[in-house]
Amino acid sequence: MKAKQFAIIGMGRFGSSVAKSLHGLGYEVLAIDSSESRTHEVVNWVTHAVQADSTDEDALRALGVRNFDVVVVAIGQDIQSSILTTLILKDMGVPTLIVKAQNELHGKVLKKIGADKIIYPERDMGVRVAHNLISPNILDHIELSEDYSIVEIRATSGLIGKNLRELDIRAQYGCNVMAIKTGDKMNIAPHADDRLKPEDILVVVGRNDNLQQFERQFSE
Repeated sequence: MKAKQFAIIGMGRFGSSVAKSLHGLGYEVLAIDSSESRTHEVVNWVTHAVQADSTDEDALRALGVRNFDVVVVAIGQDIQSSILTTLILKDMGVPTLIVKAQNELHGKVLKKIGADKIIYPERDMGVRVAHNLISPNILDHIELSEDYSIVEIRATSGLIGKNLRELDIRAQYGCNVMAIKTGDKMNIAPHADDRLKPEDILVVVGRNDNLQQFERQFSE
């Protein structure tokens, strides 16, 4: 099976981070930006880095962008360029188109013109930081929708020494323990009799209100 190829348009902080991370994981990455200096900054961290205007359809076709499995439009403050680039890529028939949005209105426009997935990095990071501030035991928070999330929560004194059967988290709080992380190891099918240790981290999915109740119950 052929490995996925990615094209990332916009080498700001978000776009360059995505490009470097994908390349570090062994994927072929084409980085595109209208700024020569920004493309030069990432040239050693991606497969190819090219200076080009993403609102120029001929330029994108010449680069063969339509042949990439996934294209990420990570253009920063220029919403007009973001929308126009998305329209061009959709018209070109890009298989999967992921676009960064500045706000909800921008995201609605992108969805209407055919973006497959909308990303709100600033908003999502704000949510994560807020959860970390109000609950120091929450190590990460991923919003799945307006109502559901996944959280990583450190095993506190109220959890340590008990097993999942005793805690009965699903019945008590309406949440599901998807996995238990211990150091570098991930148990993706935890047994009901597995007892929690001080270094354990629970990966829990559920409705936001149920997760908040669970967090409050076992916060230290």
